[in-house]
This record gives sequence, structure tokens and C-alpha cells, in this order.
Amino acid sequence: MQLGSNRMPYRRVMLQSAVVMTLVFLLIACGEQTKTKDFDAEDSVDGAEVKKGVKPQADEEVAVIETDYGNIVIELYPNIAPRMVERFKKLISEGFYNGTTFHRIDPRLGIIQGGDPLSRDDDPRNDGSGSSNEPNLPAEFSDLLYERGAVGAARGTAADSANSQFFITLKRQPAFDQRYTVFGRVIEGINNADVISTAPIDPGTESRPADKVVINRITLRK
Repeated sequence: MQLGSNRMPYRRVMLQSAVVMTLVFLLIACGEQTKTKDFDAEDSVDGAEVKKGVKPQADEEVAVIETDYGNIVIELYPNIAPRMVERFKKLISEGFYNGTTFHRIDPRLGIIQGGDPLSRDDDPRNDGSGSSNEPNLPAEFSDLLYERGAVGAARGTAADSANSQFFITLKRQPAFDQRYTVFGRVIEGINNADVISTAPIDPGTESRPADKVVINRITLRK
């Protein structure tokens, strides 16, 4: 009896601990759905389909990102990532990106990232956690390489969580290959992106610009 009476409380404690840990995990997972994932080569995308052997065909319109550092012109690949290209063009036509910022500059990875509507406000701590009111998009991975000038869709931990944020790689980044949707490429103004990447970083952070790098507007041009 003594042994049995000791086991029951122990089992209850273990069960309660398991329930608590499960709830914590679910809360963390739910929180990550709205925050853009830090780029991580270990991020799991098992099971995601990869489009292979398809030559990118540029859309008839290009996207022109206007900044105080000069313009960056991007050709878009609807035959590679039709949903992301459609979303990008829709948000551009609505003026969604105007006044947002390149809120993340990562010299280590050689990227600049923007497209978060929360970057318009005066609280830099929420930058990277925002998105449009449109639903998240499924992964559109391909075998296009993340070389200098590639334009990718930022996402959360889940593969199917791209929305509005995007990034430009300024150097070869093989860890991103087949892990983030490539939907375009810089064809003009890559040097302007280089200049943006050298902006001073806010002390105490690894990638937040000390001063806002504003995207004045993005337009579509034939």
C-alpha cells in the first residue's frame, strides 16, 4: 500500500507536467505563425514539393522599389512562383509597401529584408512580425539558386507561411536553396541594395538599421 500510494501522486505530477509542456509548445507554435522566421539552414521543410528544371520566364511588368538610396528593379517569375508573384503585384497595386522599410539588414548572410506594414510605426521591436490581411501562401520552392540578386519570400517557421515580406540576397546563399520561395531577381540597382546593406546597425541588435531605410514606394512598370 505504501508503494502504491507513492506512485499515484508521481503519475499525476508527470501527467500535469506533460499537459503544461504541450500547452507551452502550442503557444510557441501559434506565436511563430505571425513572426517572420530568422533564416536558419536547419529549418524543416520536409515534404515540400520543389519545382525543378523550369527556366524562369519574366513577367511583362517589373517591380521598381524607390528609396532614397536609389531604385531597385526586380523582374518577376510567375511561371516559378505564380501565387507569390500575384500577391506581390496585388499589394503593390494597393500601395501596401509604400512607406514601409527595409527593417532587416544582415551583413553576415548578405540580405536586406522588407515588406512589413508594422515597420511604418515608431516601434522597431515589432518589425518582422507583420503581414498583409491576405491569407498566407503555400510554398513554391524551386531549384533556382539563391545567387546575388535573387528575390525571395520571407516566411515563418511553417513552409506555407509566406505573405508579404520579401528579401534580396546580395551574395550566394546556398542554405536558402529549396527552402524559401524564389519569385524574382534584381535586374537593375543591385549596387543600391549594396549601399542599403551597409547602413549602420542599431547597437544591441544584429540586423536592425539604426535609422529607418524607407521604401518610398513600389510601382509596376512595363
